[in-house]
Amino acid sequence: METPGTTIAIIAILSYLLGSIPFGLLLTRMAGLGDIRNVGSGNVGATNVLRTGHKGIAAATLILDAAKGAAPVLALAVWPVGHADLGLMAGLAAILGHNFPVWLKFQGGKGVATSIGALLAIAWPVGLAFCIIWLVMLALFRFSSLAAIIAFAVTPVFAYALADKKVTALVVLLAVLGIVRHHANLRRLIGGTESKVGGG
Repeated sequence: METPGTTIAIIAILSYLLGSIPFGLLLTRMAGLGDIRNVGSGNVGATNVLRTGHKGIAAATLILDAAKGAAPVLALAVWPVGHADLGLMAGLAAILGHNFPVWLKFQGGKGVATSIGALLAIAWPVGLAFCIIWLVMLALFRFSSLAAIIAFAVTPVFAYALADKKVTALVVLLAVLGIVRHHANLRRLIGGTESKVGGG
């Protein structure tokens, strides 16, 4: 059954709006920590929230950011609307919402946690591969940005081996987006000024 264009548009918009919820900003404000955009890198993601020293809030941000990537994909799995590729589109829309939230003048996070959540829901072996690569690189080098860049760069290989062509194409797109979003971090890594997790 063909899904009407209006339905596809509504799903895309709702997924984007869900992804655009800035949990890092909301949680830090609720905790009385002020505006996270004035801390560290100014990013609203979990790594920057960790720079406030509140590990619990950073963990909650990480989980909620991942959940908003997974939620629209899983919702479409429970409520099929006749279009097999809608889950891929919904996951991508949620990631775009996180990266470019309309509420924050399109200045959002880098999409790492939201990408992990979406990929776990779309093709869990691929999402798990991304997560493991990120965690291992983070443990080895203690640079969250470097771990993310490596995970984004390597995961398309796993997608090619473990999933179909459409999932692989999505992962390649996410890799390009994720690496581009880390361009400032790349400059700091090259210049030796990038902050480590748990350090200066």
